[in-house]
Amino acid sequence: MVAAITSAEVGLHRRVVVNGVGLHFVESGHGPPVVLLHGFPEFWYSWRHQIPALADAGYRAVAPDLRGYNESDKPPGVKNYHPELLVADVAGLIEHLDAGPAVVVGHDWGGIIAWLLVMRRPDLVRGVVAMNAPHPATFLHEVRHARQYLRSWYVLFFQLPWFPEAAMRFTNFGFLSHALRRQPVHPDAFTWEDVRRYKEAIAKPGALTAALNYYRAAFRYQRELTRGFRAVRGPALVIWGERDAYLTTHVLDGMPAWAPDARMMRIPDASHWVQNDVPEVVNQALIDFLRSIEPSGG
Repeated sequence: MVAAITSAEVGLHRRVVVNGVGLHFVESGHGPPVVLLHGFPEFWYSWRHQIPALADAGYRAVAPDLRGYNESDKPPGVKNYHPELLVADVAGLIEHLDAGPAVVVGHDWGGIIAWLLVMRRPDLVRGVVAMNAPHPATFLHEVRHARQYLRSWYVLFFQLPWFPEAAMRFTNFGFLSHALRRQPVHPDAFTWEDVRRYKEAIAKPGALTAALNYYRAAFRYQRELTRGFRAVRGPALVIWGERDAYLTTHVLDGMPAWAPDARMMRIPDASHWVQNDVPEVVNQALIDFLRSIEPSGG
C-alpha cells in the first residue's frame, strides 16, 4: 500500500503573480524544468508521486494549482476561465521560472492546456506529455459519436448555472469519493486521506464554481478556440490508462494527424487517474522520455 505523503515531503510551496492572477505552486529539484498541470477536480497534489521522482532524477519539478483551484486565485465569472487565459497563466509561469523552455506534463484538463500551450507558444515548450488528454481536435471530432457523447454527459450538466454546485455540495462532494476510490484499477491509488484533501481543496470558497467554469468557458468559446488548432510537431508522449470511465480510446484515433511525432503508451491496467493508479510505471516513462529528448539523448 502507498504510504501517505505530506505536503512538506513533496517540495517547497511558492506563489507568483502572472497574467494578473496569483498562482500557488510546489517546486522541487534542480535542473531542466518540468511543469506538471493537473486536471478536474484536482490540484497540485495529483503529482505527489511524480514530483519527488523527477527531482531525484535531476529535474526541476513545478506543479501549480491552476487558476481557480486550491490556493491559487479564483477570479469570478466564466470569462475569466477562457482557455486562452489558462494558457497564458502557464506561459507566464514558465517565463517566471527563467530556465528556458520547459517540458509540460498535463493530465485531463491540464493535458488540454498543455496541447494548447504548445500550439500557441512553442517557444516555451521543449516537449509535451499528455495523460488521458487527447489533442482537443480529436476529442471534439470523437464527441460527435454516441460512444463518447454518452460518457461526456457531465459536460452538459456543468453548463447549468448554480445547480451543479448545489448538487455536489449537498452530497458532500460524493462524486470525488466515487471517482477516486472506485474508478482506479488499483484500490490503493487514493487513500481516504487523499480523498479528504481533494474535498478540502474543492470546497474552498469559489473553487468549485471556478473548476466548473473551465467547462463552461470551453463550451462558450469553442468556436474561436478551434480556429487556433494546428498539428503539434516535436517531442510528445501520450500516456493512456485504457480503463478510463470518461474517455473512450477512440479519441486517440486521430492523433497521428494532430501529433505526428507523438509516442503512444497505452496502459491496459490503469484508469483515467493513470499517474496515481500506476505511479511507478508513469514515473519511469516520464524520466525515460525526458532523457531521450536531452541534447545528449537519442
